[in-house]
Amino acid sequence: MGRVTDKVALVTGASQGLGLADAQVLAREGATVIMTDIRDAEGEAAAAAIREGGGDAAYLHLDVSSEAEWKSVLAEIRERHGRLDILVNNAGMVQMATPEDCSLDAFRLHNAVMNEGVFLGCREAIPLMSESGGGSIINMSSTASHLGYPIFFAYSAAKGAVRSMTKALAVHCQMNGYNIRVNSLHPGAIDTPMVENTTSTLGIDKKDISPVVGLGTPEDVANVVLFLASDESRFVNGTEILIDNALSIQ
Repeated sequence: MGRVTDKVALVTGASQGLGLADAQVLAREGATVIMTDIRDAEGEAAAAAIREGGGDAAYLHLDVSSEAEWKSVLAEIRERHGRLDILVNNAGMVQMATPEDCSLDAFRLHNAVMNEGVFLGCREAIPLMSESGGGSIINMSSTASHLGYPIFFAYSAAKGAVRSMTKALAVHCQMNGYNIRVNSLHPGAIDTPMVENTTSTLGIDKKDISPVVGLGTPEDVANVVLFLASDESRFVNGTEILIDNALSIQ
């Protein structure tokens, strides 16, 4: 317990799935967690549940594709806490379409949420984080950035951008002496509501996605988020961590 005590963390897409698990684990380990999402009722309830369990959590509305909303959220964190130590860029979405079927609007939407959203989050958080003495940025990518999933074409493109952007951000922060580490996580098949909805749409059992390696849990990912958020990972920077039970190398 207490691996991130006294740290202030911002987690996007925190009303369910991976983001919720990240927020729960960080709060359990002592962080003050600001949970954001566009699903306000669910986000408020999730933050309240963490507080009822003894954790420190609050909810703020944030559409990660909005530059103005990012500025507003960071200004509020600055006013309330005066610092930011951890940023988890987790918010995501997926619509199924192949390269030939994908509309330009759908492609742009995926990139607005998961590519531009990560860019805006990092750009707006870096000044406050560097003023706080440094910290850890954790960008949620996917094994889709390593493997070929034609049916998730726009999703894969956006997650691939996160993978590359993370490395440039890590070097930028290091070169400027910000003491900010930036790493990307690449989950495989994880048992989340998004996976449930996707498999339901495809008409398959979620267990059939990766019958050999099985399904991971949101906590499997959250435990790695905790490691990267803590000072235990002080020498881990600019890297990508696969959380897929060897799926991507089979």
